[in-house]
Amino acid sequence: MADGYLENKMAEFAAGTRKSTSKHVPLDTLFEKNRSYRGYNKDFVVTTDMLKRIVNVNTKIASGKNQQVLRFKLVTKGDDADAVLKNIKLGGMLPELHLPYEGTEPEAFIIVCTSAPETKIIDIDLGISLQSMSLKATEMGLNCVMICAFNKVNIMEYFGLKHEPLAILAVGKGAESIKLKPISVDESRAYYRIDGVHYVPKVKLDDILI
Repeated sequence: MADGYLENKMAEFAAGTRKSTSKHVPLDTLFEKNRSYRGYNKDFVVTTDMLKRIVNVNTKIASGKNQQVLRFKLVTKGDDADAVLKNIKLGGMLPELHLPYEGTEPEAFIIVCTSAPETKIIDIDLGISLQSMSLKATEMGLNCVMICAFNKVNIMEYFGLKHEPLAILAVGKGAESIKLKPISVDESRAYYRIDGVHYVPKVKLDDILI
């Protein structure tokens, strides 16, 4: 598959010219491309319609006891996006870099809330939702990062949310180079950067089988 295949699909989605095709994207390819991006191309504007397409996966995925209590606040470029940026933290394992770099901040977000008191089942639903939405964004040629480090009180007050926010998904056109690095179970799992490339250690299959 050509390296820019998924990215080209996003242009077709945005222009409304995507045609039916028998080609499909292998799930393993989506998994490999579905990385956490902390820097984005500000020239690409994520629209509300794009965010709706991403959130729509939640009408099809699994939900514990079929409760379906997750709710979603869509935020696009503007004052609301700036308010989110002021209340999140990215790159917690690389504090010396102060990510995201100036001029590469994400400008679109999906705030995931719960309409019921948080439970273990709801937390599992949250994980399923975030991963599913990230995969959908990847299929569309976009990139994401899941954010759990944010000022919950400020976010609720600014947006007047009645439901408790559990996580935030930043969405945009990634402007970073990210590579997976296979490691053994006894090696460090901390991500790191060398010469501008973001490396993500992943424990090999033989070491996660028990």
